[in-house]
Amino acid sequence: MAQKNEKTVQAALPGADADNVKATIRWDVAKMQTTYANVCNVSSTREEFTLLFGINKTWNPEQRELTVDISDRVILNPFAAKRLSLLLRNIVRQHESRFGEIQLEAGEKPEENA
Repeated sequence: MAQKNEKTVQAALPGADADNVKATIRWDVAKMQTTYANVCNVSSTREEFTLLFGINKTWNPEQRELTVDISDRVILNPFAAKRLSLLLRNIVRQHESRFGEIQLEAGEKPEENA
């Protein structure tokens, strides 16, 4: 039996007046697959953002060459990418307020525009 989760949110619907249109979003997880990734890379063009997810299976930290098995590619338009960015920023802040700052290794912090 498919599991479903229904949630009412404020959303602007395409072609509708953007003033607080209520929409019901039904999250249907019947076809959902779960993938683990410990590596992510992002590239972009004017029209889209491409996110690559994979697994670095390197067990020896002194290896000079790493092989990352890419398992998933997600392509977003710029609007969806910006919404994802805001969602991730908020959830990371919530996580850090509960569990402490997430420490990245040297050279791992992405550049931020101030």
